[in-house]
Amino acid sequence: MEYSPFLHGLHVVPSSHVRNKLFVFCIMLSLWFYMIYCCVGYCSTVPNLAYGSVSRSENDAATDNRGSSLGASRDLLNNENELDSRGDEWDEVRGEAKTLDDTAMSGFLNETESKKLPQAIIIGVKKGGTRALLEFLRLHPDIRAVGAEPHFFDRNYDKGLEWYRELMPSSSKGQLTMEKTPSYFVTREVPCRIYSMSKDTKLIVVVRNPVTRAISDYTQTRSKKPDIPSFESLTFKNMSAGLIDTTWSAVQIGMYARHLERWLQFFPMEQLLFVSGERLITDPAGEMARVQDFLGLQRVVTEKYFHFNPAKGFPCLKRPELNTKPHCLGKTKGRIHPNIDPEVVRTLKNFYTPFNKKFYKMTGHDFGWD
Repeated sequence: MEYSPFLHGLHVVPSSHVRNKLFVFCIMLSLWFYMIYCCVGYCSTVPNLAYGSVSRSENDAATDNRGSSLGASRDLLNNENELDSRGDEWDEVRGEAKTLDDTAMSGFLNETESKKLPQAIIIGVKKGGTRALLEFLRLHPDIRAVGAEPHFFDRNYDKGLEWYRELMPSSSKGQLTMEKTPSYFVTREVPCRIYSMSKDTKLIVVVRNPVTRAISDYTQTRSKKPDIPSFESLTFKNMSAGLIDTTWSAVQIGMYARHLERWLQFFPMEQLLFVSGERLITDPAGEMARVQDFLGLQRVVTEKYFHFNPAKGFPCLKRPELNTKPHCLGKTKGRIHPNIDPEVVRTLKNFYTPFNKKFYKMTGHDFGWD
């Protein structure tokens, strides 16, 4: 037997069999600790993607109106539109962090999953129903979508496509990667940038009666800043002359035809789908059928996934395979609109009429706003 000063002091001389067992045990223990260390370190970074995108969006908020399609845009929110979307999405960001965490572990076990640049993007419009559409789409098993708005093409473009790709959830072959950022539709530089990423990108625009949309936009603003001027005073440059202030973003966004002209310089009409925000409420299954067809997906999300909530005034989601309570959108959705002077509403409607008619002609679809 070999001599060991340590073991000799203990008056123990192990056999070669015991030494082999100790050696194997030490190796297994080391491997175990190493695997735990790697998994914890890997997973701990995943939720930060969601939180980090929020922080970056807030830090870059001062640049929001820099690329407005109609030049300088007067927005009393001081880019509050993004702050509000962040407020609406805090719960969803936390849920997204968990989803990403689960995705990371799934990808760890499934080597066929990877992060891809989006093949389809919901590009607008603000207060049109984009959040509802995204949540409806996320019920589809063949869609993987990031919850928080990346604002890559309008605010974070200098960070590069790899930064953008890392924000996306992992997906497997046959699954479609998506994101939504409503400000894309009205930002001048975005069409060219998306085209540069992929000329085959499918684009979805949720549109809504521009008068109702403007009032909803103002209502969101007032919920954050109760002391802002009245809707009527913000709408007009000269109220007595009935001159509409088109530099106010709440008015500017609803001039859909002008924004669409810029997109058609880069993408053919067949790559754009215009979803009715009104019908997303009254007939969500019908609009979802159109969206799923446009994306080349099987019609999985049907009427059995929706439950109308009369208190909120819009449909909530349910999973037919599970006997669970329907899930509704956040508390900030379905705000009660203030009473607006009927004459102001009529003036706005007349202002938008030529834009609406041109938009109907361009899209080949009458949305019935006039």
